[in-house]
Amino acid sequence: MRFVRSNRYFRVGGEICTAWLYLPDGVEKPPALVMAHGFSAERSFRLPAYAEKFAQAGIAVFVFDYRNFGESSGAPRNLVDPARHLEDWEAAIACVKDLPEVDGARLALWGSSFSGGHVIEIAARHPEIKALVAQVPYVGGVEITLSLPMKLKAALAVLKDKIKGAFGGAHMIPAVGGPGRFGCMMAEEAKEFLDLVPPDSNWENKVPARILTKLGAYEPRKVAENVRCPALIVLAEKDQITPPGLAREAADKMQKVAIASYDCGHFGVYQGALFEDVAARELDFLKQYLAV
Repeated sequence: MRFVRSNRYFRVGGEICTAWLYLPDGVEKPPALVMAHGFSAERSFRLPAYAEKFAQAGIAVFVFDYRNFGESSGAPRNLVDPARHLEDWEAAIACVKDLPEVDGARLALWGSSFSGGHVIEIAARHPEIKALVAQVPYVGGVEITLSLPMKLKAALAVLKDKIKGAFGGAHMIPAVGGPGRFGCMMAEEAKEFLDLVPPDSNWENKVPARILTKLGAYEPRKVAENVRCPALIVLAEKDQITPPGLAREAADKMQKVAIASYDCGHFGVYQGALFEDVAARELDFLKQYLAV
């Protein structure tokens, strides 16, 4: 099935978020899926590959960038903040419900990594959501062990960001580091994140350091029991960034949940033959609960 992709915009807190709307041809009032990316990522980082699969099957897909990311407005750039991200999700859902082209009563959510946690949070608040897909989700509870020099570096970065933030600026740190290299993601597989970035992207590998003070308090797993809709939790058994055991614990609290497990690392679900398997499994799930 063919589809048409158009640009859409919605306002949040005085800023403008940008989105793509994928509309399947010849389908009157299709169900809608809202998608956004994970930690420090933009919608262009492989999300179109998923959106195209879903749109070809008759699902309208709304893929947006958070404030401060991609073509959305806001400064400082690349500001990762769970509370702000959730506000953006709320605004995106409200926007989609008002779209005359789609059936806003048949609405599902898709998130990956950090946004896998976001869709759990949002679905817990919205019993009208029909289904959610949480792919390699961050659900909280991740313990990060740092050497003393790394702890000092992190503390200094946060202090610098607090000072600059008071004047509207930011002190930036790498989003992707690696073993022995300071950054928000320091696992060996973290460098694979960079493979998702399109060659023509203006994205830079840096985020305001203030996120280091917020991660520990963000625990979507604590609201998992409030998720009423059917949920598909996609796990990577070799995931070093969002451990599958924590996601399983969150899934066990949900009322109607399916788990799809893959023998790969955190980023293995995004590309190659495994991507085809993952996307097909997610599509089957969405079709079942969106009545496509």
